[in-house]
Amino acid sequence: MAESKLEYENKMMAHGYKLVAGVDEVGRGPLAGPVCVACVIMPLDDIIDGVDDSKKLSEKKREFLFEKIKEKAICYQVEFVDEKTIDKINILEATKLAMKNAIENMKIKPDIVLVDAIKNLDVNVATLPIIHGDALSYNIAAASILAKVTRDRLMCEIAKKYPEYGFEKHKGYGTKQHIDAIKKYGVLDIHRKSFLGFLNNV
Repeated sequence: MAESKLEYENKMMAHGYKLVAGVDEVGRGPLAGPVCVACVIMPLDDIIDGVDDSKKLSEKKREFLFEKIKEKAICYQVEFVDEKTIDKINILEATKLAMKNAIENMKIKPDIVLVDAIKNLDVNVATLPIIHGDALSYNIAAASILAKVTRDRLMCEIAKKYPEYGFEKHKGYGTKQHIDAIKKYGVLDIHRKSFLGFLNNV
């Protein structure tokens, strides 16, 4: 139940923070495509049942909740950082940059942001990193769904341009199908070159 994920939100409210946001990323591990981050402020008096860590949900359930979250959110923002930037500054710094952009581009500014695990964000608002936050915080879980569905949809669009790579199935992760396609058809512009060193050994 989504209500069970309100412990951190309730603590922050008790400390005087009125607008509590959650931020989460999707796509740190893939070999291709951008990292995607969502930041969201959800109303805490109108909980959407079923909101959970996006990895625990079926695609159908994520798609349903994605629309509900967008409909009910007080404010949300989704940001990408592309593969070229990932190669330039590394995936952790790219994730932090995407989080910074998502938080600071919110049209309604939160009083505090609950962050899934990432520490030391350079943002102009209070933050609280929470290990496994997407499983423990309602706002972070909602953010994870927004980010996951947005990125998956992008990778499905990319799959139409490069059908031989099967991006619609693996979303850029290093599956056998994806690695076999790289070896057969080559490296694309959307591949993270800094992630492909292992190809020298296969």
